[in-house]
Amino acid sequence: MRPSDYKLLIFDWDGTLADSIGRIVEAMHVASERSGFQLRDDFAVKGIIGLGLPEAIRTLYPDINDNELVAFRQHYADHYIASEAVPSPLFEGVVESMEAFRADGYRLAVATGKARRGLDRVLKSHGWEDYFDITRAADETASKPHPLMLEQIVAHCGVRPEQALMVGDSSFDLQMARNAGMDSVAVSYGAQSIEALKLFEPCLAIDRFSELHTWLSQRV
Repeated sequence: MRPSDYKLLIFDWDGTLADSIGRIVEAMHVASERSGFQLRDDFAVKGIIGLGLPEAIRTLYPDINDNELVAFRQHYADHYIASEAVPSPLFEGVVESMEAFRADGYRLAVATGKARRGLDRVLKSHGWEDYFDITRAADETASKPHPLMLEQIVAHCGVRPEQALMVGDSSFDLQMARNAGMDSVAVSYGAQSIEALKLFEPCLAIDRFSELHTWLSQRV
Protein backbone atom coordinates (compact mmCIF):
# COMPACT_ATOMS: atom_id res chain seq x y z
CA MET A 1 0.00 0.00 0.00
CA ARG A 2 1.08 3.54 -0.68
CA PRO A 3 0.74 5.89 2.31
CA SER A 4 -1.97 7.80 0.44
CA ASP A 5 -4.17 4.68 0.13
CA TYR A 6 -5.04 4.30 3.83
CA LYS A 7 -8.46 5.47 5.00
CA LEU A 8 -8.48 4.37 8.65
CA LEU A 9 -5.81 4.86 11.34
CA ILE A 10 -6.06 2.66 14.44
CA PHE A 11 -4.00 3.46 17.53
CA ASP A 12 -3.01 1.57 20.62
CA TRP A 13 -3.29 3.80 23.70
CA ASP A 14 -0.65 3.03 26.36
CA GLY A 15 2.87 3.62 25.07
CA THR A 16 1.65 4.80 21.67
CA LEU A 17 -0.55 7.84 22.35
CA ALA A 18 -0.08 8.15 26.13
CA ASP A 19 3.15 8.15 28.12
CA SER A 20 1.83 5.69 30.71
CA ILE A 21 4.21 2.71 30.60
CA GLY A 22 6.04 3.69 33.80
CA ARG A 23 2.79 3.84 35.76
CA ILE A 24 1.65 0.46 34.43
CA VAL A 25 4.93 -1.17 35.45
CA GLU A 26 4.77 0.40 38.90
CA ALA A 27 1.14 -0.69 39.42
CA MET A 28 2.00 -4.25 38.41
CA HIS A 29 4.89 -4.33 40.90
CA VAL A 30 2.67 -2.98 43.69
CA ALA A 31 -0.03 -5.53 42.91
CA SER A 32 2.56 -8.33 42.97
CA GLU A 33 3.80 -7.26 46.39
CA ARG A 34 0.31 -6.86 47.85
CA SER A 35 -0.70 -10.25 46.45
CA GLY A 36 2.37 -12.00 47.80
CA PHE A 37 3.82 -12.93 44.42
CA GLN A 38 7.47 -12.74 43.44
CA LEU A 39 8.27 -9.53 41.61
CA ARG A 40 8.94 -9.73 37.91
CA ASP A 41 11.51 -7.34 36.46
CA ASP A 42 10.59 -4.27 34.44
CA PHE A 43 11.51 -5.97 31.16
CA ALA A 44 9.09 -8.83 31.83
CA VAL A 45 6.26 -6.47 32.76
CA LYS A 46 6.80 -4.31 29.68
CA GLY A 47 6.63 -7.51 27.66
CA ILE A 48 2.98 -8.10 28.61
CA ILE A 49 1.73 -4.54 28.11
CA GLY A 50 -0.86 -4.61 25.35
CA LEU A 51 -2.60 -7.74 26.55
CA GLY A 52 -5.87 -7.53 28.44
CA LEU A 53 -5.18 -7.38 32.19
CA PRO A 54 -6.23 -10.98 33.02
CA GLU A 55 -4.13 -12.34 30.16
CA ALA A 56 -1.20 -10.15 31.21
CA ILE A 57 -1.32 -11.34 34.83
CA ARG A 58 -1.60 -14.99 33.81
CA THR A 59 1.38 -14.58 31.49
CA LEU A 60 3.50 -13.26 34.36
CA TYR A 61 2.08 -15.73 36.90
CA PRO A 62 0.89 -18.89 35.09
CA ASP A 63 0.01 -20.69 38.34
CA ILE A 64 -2.28 -17.98 39.71
CA ASN A 65 -5.75 -19.27 40.60
CA ASP A 66 -9.03 -17.53 39.85
CA ASN A 67 -9.51 -16.03 43.32
CA GLU A 68 -5.93 -14.78 43.41
CA LEU A 69 -6.42 -13.26 39.97
CA VAL A 70 -9.46 -11.30 41.14
CA ALA A 71 -7.53 -9.93 44.12
CA PHE A 72 -4.46 -9.13 41.99
CA ARG A 73 -6.58 -7.22 39.47
CA GLN A 74 -8.12 -5.17 42.25
CA HIS A 75 -4.73 -4.30 43.76
CA TYR A 76 -3.52 -3.26 40.30
CA ALA A 77 -6.61 -1.15 39.64
CA ASP A 78 -6.48 0.54 43.05
CA HIS A 79 -2.90 1.69 42.54
CA TYR A 80 -3.17 2.56 38.86
CA ILE A 81 -6.36 4.61 39.23
CA ALA A 82 -4.84 6.51 42.15
CA SER A 83 -1.72 7.25 40.11
CA GLU A 84 -3.89 8.47 37.24
CA ALA A 85 -5.50 11.21 39.37
CA VAL A 86 -3.33 13.35 37.12
CA PRO A 87 -3.71 11.58 33.76
CA SER A 88 -0.67 10.28 31.93
CA PRO A 89 0.28 12.90 29.34
CA LEU A 90 -0.03 12.33 25.63
CA PHE A 91 3.27 12.09 23.81
CA GLU A 92 4.64 15.15 22.09
CA GLY A 93 2.99 15.74 18.75
CA VAL A 94 -0.04 13.50 19.33
CA VAL A 95 -2.68 16.24 19.61
CA GLU A 96 -1.38 18.18 16.61
CA SER A 97 -1.03 15.04 14.50
CA MET A 98 -4.53 13.85 15.37
CA GLU A 99 -5.96 17.18 14.30
CA ALA A 100 -4.01 16.92 11.03
CA PHE A 101 -5.22 13.35 10.43
CA ARG A 102 -8.80 14.45 10.98
CA ALA A 103 -8.34 17.42 8.64
CA ASP A 104 -6.94 15.07 6.01
CA GLY A 105 -10.10 12.97 6.16
CA TYR A 106 -8.86 9.85 7.95
CA ARG A 107 -11.18 7.74 10.07
CA LEU A 108 -9.62 7.38 13.54
CA ALA A 109 -9.94 4.55 16.07
CA VAL A 110 -8.40 3.17 19.27
CA ALA A 111 -7.68 -0.53 19.92
CA THR A 112 -6.41 -1.02 23.46
CA GLY A 113 -5.60 -3.61 26.08
CA LYS A 114 -7.29 -1.34 28.61
CA ALA A 115 -10.71 -2.17 30.01
CA ARG A 116 -13.62 -0.03 28.82
CA ARG A 117 -13.91 1.80 32.13
CA GLY A 118 -10.23 2.72 32.07
CA LEU A 119 -10.31 3.80 28.44
CA ASP A 120 -13.38 5.97 28.95
CA ARG A 121 -11.70 7.61 31.93
CA VAL A 122 -8.58 8.61 29.99
CA LEU A 123 -10.53 9.70 26.92
CA LYS A 124 -12.63 11.99 29.11
CA SER A 125 -9.54 13.40 30.81
CA HIS A 126 -8.24 14.57 27.43
CA GLY A 127 -11.62 15.78 26.15
CA TRP A 128 -11.76 12.98 23.59
CA GLU A 129 -14.99 11.21 24.63
CA ASP A 130 -16.45 11.59 21.12
CA TYR A 131 -13.27 12.17 19.14
CA PHE A 132 -12.70 8.75 17.60
CA ASP A 133 -14.97 7.00 15.10
CA ILE A 134 -14.83 3.89 17.28
CA THR A 135 -12.84 2.59 20.25
CA ARG A 136 -12.48 -1.02 21.35
CA ALA A 137 -11.30 -2.17 24.78
CA ALA A 138 -9.97 -5.57 25.79
CA ASP A 139 -12.85 -6.51 28.10
CA GLU A 140 -15.50 -6.16 25.38
CA THR A 141 -13.78 -8.22 22.68
CA ALA A 142 -10.89 -10.68 22.34
CA SER A 143 -7.50 -9.68 23.77
CA LYS A 144 -4.64 -8.89 21.45
CA PRO A 145 -3.14 -10.48 19.38
CA HIS A 146 -6.48 -12.01 18.30
CA PRO A 147 -7.71 -9.92 15.34
CA LEU A 148 -11.36 -9.58 16.49
CA MET A 149 -10.82 -6.06 17.83
CA LEU A 150 -9.56 -4.85 14.46
CA GLU A 151 -12.19 -6.80 12.54
CA GLN A 152 -14.90 -5.03 14.53
CA ILE A 153 -13.31 -1.63 13.92
CA VAL A 154 -12.99 -2.01 10.14
CA ALA A 155 -16.55 -3.38 9.93
CA HIS A 156 -17.87 -0.36 11.84
CA CYS A 157 -15.95 2.04 9.60
CA GLY A 158 -16.85 0.24 6.37
CA VAL A 159 -13.28 -0.17 5.12
CA ARG A 160 -11.24 -3.20 4.09
CA PRO A 161 -8.35 -4.36 6.31
CA GLU A 162 -5.81 -3.34 3.66
CA GLN A 163 -7.14 0.23 3.84
CA ALA A 164 -6.39 0.45 7.57
CA LEU A 165 -3.15 0.97 9.49
CA MET A 166 -2.49 -0.21 13.05
CA VAL A 167 -0.05 1.90 15.08
CA GLY A 168 1.42 0.38 18.23
CA ASP A 169 4.35 -0.10 20.57
CA SER A 170 4.06 -3.81 21.37
CA SER A 171 4.47 -7.10 19.57
CA PHE A 172 0.81 -7.84 20.35
CA ASP A 173 -0.27 -4.77 18.34
CA LEU A 174 1.75 -5.81 15.33
CA GLN A 175 0.76 -9.49 15.59
CA MET A 176 -2.88 -8.46 15.79
CA ALA A 177 -2.51 -6.35 12.65
CA ARG A 178 -0.84 -9.22 10.82
CA ASN A 179 -3.59 -11.60 11.93
CA ALA A 180 -6.18 -9.16 10.57
CA GLY A 181 -4.42 -8.73 7.22
CA MET A 182 -3.56 -5.14 8.05
CA ASP A 183 -0.38 -3.08 7.75
CA SER A 184 1.26 -1.78 10.91
CA VAL A 185 3.50 1.00 12.18
CA ALA A 186 5.86 0.43 15.12
CA VAL A 187 6.75 3.19 17.56
CA SER A 188 10.13 2.97 19.27
CA TYR A 189 9.34 4.99 22.41
CA GLY A 190 6.86 2.65 24.14
CA ALA A 191 6.90 -0.70 25.92
CA GLN A 192 9.09 -2.81 23.63
CA SER A 193 12.28 -2.26 21.70
CA ILE A 194 12.16 -1.41 18.02
CA GLU A 195 14.40 -4.41 17.34
CA ALA A 196 11.75 -6.72 18.80
CA LEU A 197 8.99 -4.98 16.88
CA LYS A 198 10.77 -5.15 13.53
CA LEU A 199 10.48 -8.94 13.67
CA PHE A 200 6.82 -8.42 12.78
CA GLU A 201 7.68 -6.45 9.64
CA PRO A 202 5.93 -3.13 10.20
CA CYS A 203 5.79 -0.96 7.09
CA LEU A 204 7.22 1.94 9.11
CA ALA A 205 9.12 2.44 12.39
CA ILE A 206 9.00 5.87 14.02
CA ASP A 207 10.87 7.52 16.88
CA ARG A 208 8.45 10.44 17.25
CA PHE A 209 4.70 10.39 16.76
CA SER A 210 4.78 13.33 14.35
CA GLU A 211 6.77 11.23 11.87
CA LEU A 212 3.60 9.28 11.08
CA HIS A 213 1.87 12.34 9.60
CA THR A 214 4.97 13.19 7.58
CA TRP A 215 5.01 9.69 6.10
CA LEU A 216 1.27 9.61 5.39
CA SER A 217 1.53 12.98 3.64
CA GLN A 218 3.79 11.50 0.99
CA ARG A 219 1.55 11.23 -2.05
CA VAL A 220 3.80 8.88 -3.97
